[in-house]
Amino acid sequence: MAVLKKKTITRDISWLAFNARVLQEAADPSVPLKERIKFLGIFSNNLDEFFRVRVATLRRMIDLGKKARMHLEQEPQKILDQIQSIVLDQQNEFDRIWKNIFSDLKKNHIFIVTEKQLNREQQKFVRNFFEDEVSSNVIPLMVESIQQFPIIREKSIFLAVALSKKDSMYKRKYALIEVPSRAFSRFILLPSPPGQHHIILLEDVIRFCLPQVFSFLGYNQYSAHVIKVTRDAEFDLDTDMSTSYTQKIEKGLKSRKKGKPVRFLYDKEIDPGLLEFLIRKLNLTRKDAIIPGGRIHNFRHFMEFPDSVFEQKGQRRKPITHPALVGVNRVTDVILKKDLMLHFPYHSFNPMIHLLREAAMDEKVTEIKLTAYRLAPNSKIVNALVNAVRNGKKVTVMLELRARFDEEANLEWKERLEDEGVKVLVGLPNIKVHAKICIIKKRVDNKTIQYGFVSTGNLNERTALFYADHCLLTSNRNVMADINRIFNYLQKPKTGIRFLKACKTLMISPMFMRKQLSDLIDKEIKNAKSKKRAIILLKLNSLSDEALISKLYAAAAAGVSIYMIVRGIFCAFTESKKFKVQMNAISIVDEYLEHARVMIFHNNGDQKVFISSADWMVRNLDHRVEVAIPVSNDEIRKELKSILQIQLSDNVKARILDNELSNEYVRTKGRKIRSQIETFNFLASKAHALTKTN
Repeated sequence: MAVLKKKTITRDISWLAFNARVLQEAADPSVPLKERIKFLGIFSNNLDEFFRVRVATLRRMIDLGKKARMHLEQEPQKILDQIQSIVLDQQNEFDRIWKNIFSDLKKNHIFIVTEKQLNREQQKFVRNFFEDEVSSNVIPLMVESIQQFPIIREKSIFLAVALSKKDSMYKRKYALIEVPSRAFSRFILLPSPPGQHHIILLEDVIRFCLPQVFSFLGYNQYSAHVIKVTRDAEFDLDTDMSTSYTQKIEKGLKSRKKGKPVRFLYDKEIDPGLLEFLIRKLNLTRKDAIIPGGRIHNFRHFMEFPDSVFEQKGQRRKPITHPALVGVNRVTDVILKKDLMLHFPYHSFNPMIHLLREAAMDEKVTEIKLTAYRLAPNSKIVNALVNAVRNGKKVTVMLELRARFDEEANLEWKERLEDEGVKVLVGLPNIKVHAKICIIKKRVDNKTIQYGFVSTGNLNERTALFYADHCLLTSNRNVMADINRIFNYLQKPKTGIRFLKACKTLMISPMFMRKQLSDLIDKEIKNAKSKKRAIILLKLNSLSDEALISKLYAAAAAGVSIYMIVRGIFCAFTESKKFKVQMNAISIVDEYLEHARVMIFHNNGDQKVFISSADWMVRNLDHRVEVAIPVSNDEIRKELKSILQIQLSDNVKARILDNELSNEYVRTKGRKIRSQIETFNFLASKAHALTKTN
């Protein structure tokens, strides 16, 4: 085992290894066919965001020079070269998997047909569908005739069309058509023989009808292939002092639409002359990410592949009602007596909505404050808050406008909330508010009673169905005092740092969480050196902070046992000659998205257990408001640790996180343990036992 030359694994290469784990799920024949298709969509969507954010950032670093890339261990261009090589390999693997899935669809009598495979009845259907529905949304752009080349929109696919005549192949015209996938489903169900399902993609409907689209131009041959452009999604906030923070966000969103192209995808069968024309017009060079692919692009739409064509619909397990809430009229009454932890998506998210609805209608409640990062469409959370305002409550929402790719939605929520009388805080200029906290205040017998929650995930009833998170609902006075201090800071960020300094129970970032985590690791190191038992157990989305990784290295070298469950970015080396005990790290990718953050430090037997909104990344610890809450209730601590032990025992969906990023599955002898199913069964049996006892 060699001594490590680098301190950490390159963040972006580690992220690509995570996306490879997603691709493994698509390749796994034991995964239901519909889910395999969905994983292809997730992989594609992930890669889009990776190019929009990370690749764009690396390109900016190249443009800005040495000062902007001091923290990188490699030159940005070297990282980009590695990315290009890995992405091309993954694209080949993607194509192979899709070919197998395509074959399996046929075995299940599901056929994705092209415009050249339609029978007469289907041809008539497609013509009518195009004429009645699609044609008004098809706007061909004759790109050679336009002085300024049109902006190829993000998240869209375009048909690049070469028009020609049979008797004069050299006289060609080029056109672009945006496929209107925002207006229509990408998947059009066709009239089909009994027992079969035939599907045509929206772009192939347009392909079939190209003679209608260009009928008046006199061409009789058409070559049409899909292209896609990914743009730099970062935007710089305007420094104009005369514009409000909201106006700066709005302006930034407009500039994003014109962001520099960072990736160009095309069908490798495209007309060569048209390809060269497009590359030139997009100001791309051969050094840019120009990636050939198959006939289909924008596989993210495949996350919405039609359910109706599958015989087995594959219904998700229904969430469990927490046993402490069975037969209870008011969630509030339970929380005022004892702490309660909900584990989503195993537990129902409804108690969160009920809690706010109860507060909205309780005449003794005076005030509600909460933070919001990503809200569901038609949010029931927002509806409850609006109801509270209408019932005379004072409501404050810290709404983070810069939640990436949810900026437009949050601007709309801001307008609605303010119209209803909610006081909306919109974040701090250089710091995102990512903490998930809520406090509710009520007056009873001239006393103020406070209760609320701290969560690892968003207040989003839709994502709570497939994001695995923990939420601690509590009326603990010390916790509520700290949440009050956080909101005081958010309302007066320029002068309110003293409020964060006064927090005694919660760990808060920026400024304080990093030091507290470092101190907790140091205690484990001290105990290990004193021959005492020393253990660190971490569950995170991402681990990339070099300072804390170095601390973990020091802990492993001292003999601390370290166990980690990290879904995504993982930049630590787990094996080294310097370590007394090699680190144990796994990643679980399965039906639910593992989103929770949990930290447990043995602390010489007096365990410190936290749940948190923060990953161990520079952005979370230094540039975001984050919260970690200690779990003090013995019953909840035991339950939470049991769930983590189930995950550490996973030998079906767990992958080993090693120095080589090999993504090998954990395979152990004995009973197969798929942690997400085992966790559901664990919580369900516990609920059944408690309900039966009561």
